[in-house]
Amino acid sequence: MTLRIFALILVLLIIQSCATVPVTGRRQLSLVSNSEIIAESAAQYKQVLSESKLGTDAQQVEMVKRVGNKIKVAVENYMQTKGLASQLEGFNWEFNVIQDDKTVNAWCMPGGKVAFYTAILPICKDEDGVAVVMGHEVAHAIANHGRERMSQSMLQNGLLTSLGAAMGQNPSQTSQLLMQAVGAGTNIGLLKFSRDDESEADHIGLIFLAMAGYDPTTAPKFWERMSALSGGQQPPEFLSTHPSHETRIRDLQGWIPEALSYKK
Repeated sequence: MTLRIFALILVLLIIQSCATVPVTGRRQLSLVSNSEIIAESAAQYKQVLSESKLGTDAQQVEMVKRVGNKIKVAVENYMQTKGLASQLEGFNWEFNVIQDDKTVNAWCMPGGKVAFYTAILPICKDEDGVAVVMGHEVAHAIANHGRERMSQSMLQNGLLTSLGAAMGQNPSQTSQLLMQAVGAGTNIGLLKFSRDDESEADHIGLIFLAMAGYDPTTAPKFWERMSALSGGQQPPEFLSTHPSHETRIRDLQGWIPEALSYKK
């Protein structure tokens, strides 16, 4: 009987702890408040920057910041138009380049904290390519994927409490869960959610970059360059945290007409 009551309470908690993703309208788990995860993410971002060498190429840095600010304005306009501006409360946007010629990556933490590694910039090729990556990464933050994945991880690990309380109970574990939630680390049990997040960010990001005045037809071309770089050496899609390059290219091509309807 006790187990049934616990299960019922758990189901009710999950039902009550649901939010809606902007643009797609998908329902998602939300056990963590935005204010909590944004505060923790800001601290993690500051730590990453303090331990990294920032990019020194003035043109690269200026381009990343320029693209970031254009997409920021597009996002804020979209959220304002849809009556969702309150969801950006606590956002304090930052766009930085990290000098790393081996890590082909970029990410955006909850709260709009963005980092581009220099190794991804040649694959971006130009400003439109940077916009493809920027739109995708910012979309993760706007869709609250970090909060969703953190909620999933906390539920999986039995941390049915606030993020602050969880940090107090087990700071190292909770910090690790937070970093996984923004894309650092893998967990086979959560791979399905991660692939879904990536696909959703591709979709939302395509719309944001179009709203910022960039060309959405360049997105499949970016992933063609990524595919060429990998030489086809991707793991099977069911074991990957990302959709295959072929899947992404096909899906992006299907979303281009919708994105073009948003283009300025």
